[in-house]
Amino acid sequence: MNNVVMIGRLTRDPELRFTAGSGKAVATFSIAVDRPFSKNKEADFFRVVVWGKSGENCANYLAKGRLVAVQGRLQNNNYETNTGEKRYSTEVIADRVEFLEWGNKRENNDFNPQVPDFNDGADGFQAIEDDDDVPF
Repeated sequence: MNNVVMIGRLTRDPELRFTAGSGKAVATFSIAVDRPFSKNKEADFFRVVVWGKSGENCANYLAKGRLVAVQGRLQNNNYETNTGEKRYSTEVIADRVEFLEWGNKRENNDFNPQVPDFNDGADGFQAIEDDDDVPF
């Protein structure tokens, strides 16, 4: 089984590309994930790859510093440089990316959601004073 779930902040804006043959979208970005119980506030950095419409959404709505949750799998890659050196890399192939902070890409990254007031009687809803007639 190969499954990973992590929450972290983007270290740079997502980069969107399209494959040459099929034109399928692929977004890449990196996230910093805090190490638990670290006395020196250490973090691990992971490269994330997101394909298709999800990748386009990441490129359009995420920015450096935003908090995201990523679910996917780890993939190892190896390649040879022009000088003949073997290189290895590990990346997260994301199946799902949850945006934990919202806003315009150009806005600051302060997380301040607007919580609706459910007690204002809007939309014709009223508080029930006597709940004896409620069937549950």
